[in-house]
Amino acid sequence: MTDTPLRYPAAGHGLLHRAIRRIAPLVDRVGWGGLPLAVALPAAFGAGAVVYYSLPFEPPVWIWIPLAIAAAGLGAASLWLGRRLRLWPVALLILAMTLAGFARSDLRTQGVAHTIIPDSDRALVVTGWIEDVQRSSSRERLIIRVAAIDGMEAPPPRVRVSASRGEFAPGDGIRLRAVLGPPPRPAVPGSYDSGFAAWFSGIGGSGFAVSRPEAVDVSGDRLSRGFAAWRWSIAERIRAQMPERTGGVAAALLTGDRSGIDPDVAESLRASGLGHILAISGLHMALMAGGVFFAATWVIARIEPLARAIDPRKPAAVAALMAAAGYLLLSGAAIPTQRAFVMTGAVLLGVLAGRRAASMHMVGLAALAVLVFQPESIVTPGFQMSFAAAIALVAAFNLARRRADGPRGLVSRFAGFWGALAGSSFVAGSATGGFATFHFHRLAAYGFGANLAAMPVFSLLVMPAGAFALLLMPVGLDGPALWVMDKGLGWVIAVASFTESLPGALTPAAAAPGLALAIYAAGFVLLAAGRGLVRLAGAAGMALALAVWAASDQPDALITEGGVMIARFGDGEAWSASNTRRSRFAARVFLERSGEERGESPASGVICDEAGCAGRVSGQLIAFPDTPEVLRDDCRTADLVVARFPVRGAERSACPATLIDGRQLNAHGALALWFSPDGQLTTRSVDAVRGQRPWTARGDQL
Repeated sequence: MTDTPLRYPAAGHGLLHRAIRRIAPLVDRVGWGGLPLAVALPAAFGAGAVVYYSLPFEPPVWIWIPLAIAAAGLGAASLWLGRRLRLWPVALLILAMTLAGFARSDLRTQGVAHTIIPDSDRALVVTGWIEDVQRSSSRERLIIRVAAIDGMEAPPPRVRVSASRGEFAPGDGIRLRAVLGPPPRPAVPGSYDSGFAAWFSGIGGSGFAVSRPEAVDVSGDRLSRGFAAWRWSIAERIRAQMPERTGGVAAALLTGDRSGIDPDVAESLRASGLGHILAISGLHMALMAGGVFFAATWVIARIEPLARAIDPRKPAAVAALMAAAGYLLLSGAAIPTQRAFVMTGAVLLGVLAGRRAASMHMVGLAALAVLVFQPESIVTPGFQMSFAAAIALVAAFNLARRRADGPRGLVSRFAGFWGALAGSSFVAGSATGGFATFHFHRLAAYGFGANLAAMPVFSLLVMPAGAFALLLMPVGLDGPALWVMDKGLGWVIAVASFTESLPGALTPAAAAPGLALAIYAAGFVLLAAGRGLVRLAGAAGMALALAVWAASDQPDALITEGGVMIARFGDGEAWSASNTRRSRFAARVFLERSGEERGESPASGVICDEAGCAGRVSGQLIAFPDTPEVLRDDCRTADLVVARFPVRGAERSACPATLIDGRQLNAHGALALWFSPDGQLTTRSVDAVRGQRPWTARGDQL
């Protein structure tokens, strides 16, 4: 695979020109020409970030200083040696970027540091303004930008509060009483960590309201409040003029607000492989900016005096760039949208400069830009899937462009359109499918067909109608455009619902270790962006990752933070819970990570009476006492005792069985269990997986 070479200044006597001349040849190839440096450098930067976020402990606060100095020194050395074009100057530059990625990640973590509210039963008075509202059937979750919290000198920037549905909207000042604590731990060891996302979002506490919110005047943040209110008003207007099933999706596509999406619709889209349309990314940005560009070019070309004076494409590119920037802001600037904006902006700037954009270089530039500002995004599925699709599509486009021949007729162009659509769906689906399975533990079996049926309508009807709706909304003429958008989305949702109903639409997959994902990602980059032996090495790396995944040892059971065990009790093959009334969310997450298609069955294999419950797992007798009074008897007869209540030190010492109590679960989170054939028990807690990092603090550690 080759990419269009970048052009560099050929003359100049300053330090910058000399540096560019020395590094320029390296940007187009590494070593034997196997991987463009424009891809290798962002990948190295991301690798440094991955190393930082994978550590089980926090490095010293000053560590970024020597790392930054070392990175700068290695970078300067590689520039000085750049003319020789040998592997070791390139290796120095890649090592420098790896150190820079680690240092930037550490600096970013320190830069967003804030208070984490400790667990407490005492209600606190929270005053601030609503930044976002996420609604469910009867309640809503408020993201509150904090102005003050009763009794706290340095409150966190934001808190997340669950409250009864009311009339408040983003931008409104609010005061309420709420019971708050730190962001929740993962429900299962290794599962999604909301505390990580909360740390980098400035959310230092979550909880529930114990009073009705009241409106108050909050000073400051006037611009941010106005912007939040503006986004919300547009989303509400869209939802008000469209049916519920399509209105929530339309609001998500145009404003990034997913709070109104019907849960059944969202599940159908995910199960059919169409869930990617909900994340505003390259497709959405290209359709929005591209539509403005071609429309503006057509209009300017029709104004003969203007068309003779200037190239119509250049003012059209300015208009498209402004539209893309507005769409970025309106949609909430999520990671895929940022990447898409950087790439779209680079292409449009290339039009203004009269040059053709080097697309693989633009992918690398977009990745590096996102990682410099938000290095934590490297571990998120949105970043990984977005850039996987972009790299694969660019590689496929370059291959198709080299094979394209002369002009074609109308029939050939029509066939080419559908061929390109089918090819794009296949390439993007194949590129993102592995990452989606790693993160979400299931694969949409019919995603290719669903995309082929739905995406033409989405691309040619839904998004253009949405763009017209936004343009016409200020003058109140958006109704017809939203009607068209509704009809198009109705077709997309119908395709998703039909696909979901097919047998075997979703293939479950067990959770993979983080090492397997890292190897897979590295192999994917080498395979998609490399050449020759590098590409073969990438394929081998992906195969190795799948082997590591297949060989990973899944837990035999889970004890939730609430003291409920999910396991295969007795001699049965079905998973069941020791108590089916509690910890349902944790049970669902555990079964998904175990590769199970359906939820747990009733508590088969578990016998209960007024004193508690008991059952056998892998030949071991497990007891679940309900009260401290029966603990002593269970300790004598069982191999493992799981008590929801705290057990005092003397009673713990007197228990011959392995004992797990409520104090241990509350302190360290849920436990994954492995039973060996000889009866040995191995456990791993949520906190053991998370390590001791700023985002794992429980408030009392600060």
